Amino acid sequence: MNADTTRPTPAAPASPSDGSPIPANRLRGKDLVGIAELSVEEITLILDTALAMKEISSRPIKKVPALRGKTVVNLFFEASTRTRTSFEIAEKRLSADTLNIAASTSSVVKGETLADTVHNIEAMSPDLLVVRHSSSGSCHFLSRICRAGVINAGDGMHEHPTQALLDAFTIRERKGRLAGLKVAICGDLLHSRVLRSNLLLLTKMGADVWLCGPPTLIPAGFAQSGVHVTSSVDEAVEGADAVMMLRIQLERMLGGFFPSLREYFNVFGMTQDRVRRAKPDVLIMHPGPMNRGVEISSDVADGPYSVILDQVANGVAVRMAILYLLSGGAEHEAVA
Repeated sequence: MNADTTRPTPAAPASPSDGSPIPANRLRGKDLVGIAELSVEEITLILDTALAMKEISSRPIKKVPALRGKTVVNLFFEASTRTRTSFEIAEKRLSADTLNIAASTSSVVKGETLADTVHNIEAMSPDLLVVRHSSSGSCHFLSRICRAGVINAGDGMHEHPTQALLDAFTIRERKGRLAGLKVAICGDLLHSRVLRSNLLLLTKMGADVWLCGPPTLIPAGFAQSGVHVTSSVDEAVEGADAVMMLRIQLERMLGGFFPSLREYFNVFGMTQDRVRRAKPDVLIMHPGPMNRGVEISSDVADGPYSVILDQVANGVAVRMAILYLLSGGAEHEAVA
């Protein structure tokens, strides 16, 4: 596969204490709770900064002192492997002091409210809170009551902004752009916060987005959001530049949305035959965790067009960029 690997040039380079080129601007406000709040310029800034962060991450000595003296608390009320690990590695590479709190070890299990839990943590003066919670809108709520910055690491079925940003970074890294590309997103559309964030980001950046899934898993109103909606995988994948498969979220389903997992794979699963309908240099993506043999076959997940592990690697760079920009970036370093 000879994909276009042209990379955009980062804007407004700065020079932190180790001489690494990082854009000097910062994001508006103290929080990143959703894609809707970001402008095209801010999205571009994050992606450009992530490019510089990825170059830092590829060096033998990966740490930079950009967040030295900052404290970041990872507050996860839902299970997570990739997102939590990715944030923790990003924080450590920026030299931040980190603290991890899981729901099972917090006072929430004793009946304490989310607001009280966070207020008690805030009394210890953290700078940033990275929050994953099962309730949609929980991060927006916390951003209104917290002095510390809040980063949404996934809230219910609402949004997962850092996942959408790393997906966009992966596409742009390989294709050189987002505008004008056909991106097909297939699977459990109804329960996916990854879908909602990607839908907002990709349409905002000019991509041609196609959504595909069983009629029972297509939310009402999506057809009016400026995207193409279909229940035909072949139609969605035809000529696609990137195909993103979404996990079937059985833990969020209360009813029978399709006859069986085997039937789902036969009708909607991504196979080699379906991949051949896409562009020759198509990117196969998945936010994880994958259900092999349900939404995607193993030969596709591990095939030459798969960038699934690239997404994981890029997640560290994107989250480094977000942490850096929300903390003031080069502006903060100049004061320090």
